[in-house]
Amino acid sequence: MDKFEKIFKTRNPIIGVLHFMPLLGYEGYPGIDKILENALYDLQVLEQNGVDGVIVENNYDVPHKIKVGPETVAAMTLLTSEIIKRTRLPIGVSVLWNDYEAALSIAKVCGGKFIRIPVFVDEVETNYGQVLGSPKPVVSFQNKIDAKDILLLTDIHVKHAKILSKDSIEESAKKAIENGSGALVVTGKWTADAPNVDDLEKVRSSVGDFPIIVGSGADQENIKLLLEYVDGVIVSTSLKTGNNDQRLVNIKNYDQRIDAAKTRNFVDKFKISAKKST
Repeated sequence: MDKFEKIFKTRNPIIGVLHFMPLLGYEGYPGIDKILENALYDLQVLEQNGVDGVIVENNYDVPHKIKVGPETVAAMTLLTSEIIKRTRLPIGVSVLWNDYEAALSIAKVCGGKFIRIPVFVDEVETNYGQVLGSPKPVVSFQNKIDAKDILLLTDIHVKHAKILSKDSIEESAKKAIENGSGALVVTGKWTADAPNVDDLEKVRSSVGDFPIIVGSGADQENIKLLLEYVDGVIVSTSLKTGNNDQRLVNIKNYDQRIDAAKTRNFVDKFKISAKKST
């Protein structure tokens, strides 16, 4: 059993996301108690309806920073610690926009099992600046803080970004694996946008049975098709209450909570489809 399957206790994990409300220093910050209250509500809904893991993320800290400030690290450390105390699920950390040092540090201190790195081997242009993926510093820092047991979920050709590097998605996938990725994350172009099936097929063909996760756009309607190529999903937006608002960067606002019925239906559809695909 590899690290991926050991952490999630399945080869086909559903990873729910806790999108924190705006954190310290951002417009709309409601206080740490309210952020924790909403996160714990969403955690309970996700856990009770059968997800296999949860990742926390500073999704509503807009505009994002490539590297966050100490106020964000402090807030996310406190929140992550409290969340881990209240669940048996494996918890991961994503610090937007690409702060792997903060994510690894928070996970290490709090007992997180995995992190997500949007840019690991690619070079991209974002609304917040250019990011040059460089896996060696990631692994070096991981070793420095004795966090080798923390799984790296690494995006390739990530959403919300223009790819500047010349590597094909297959080449990026192979580079990520060679440099320490624990699972590949493939997204569409934007929040709630599913990956291109041709891209998924190319990645699967190029990496064999290495774990692939859909990182955006998975829902009840497309999950059967997606599972023909991938092992698991990271999902949140399609599970929230209310409708999407295309005027918003994150499609849903931070007051929209995870919905129990949507989560239960998605998990049921996923598990049926995962069984058929194996």
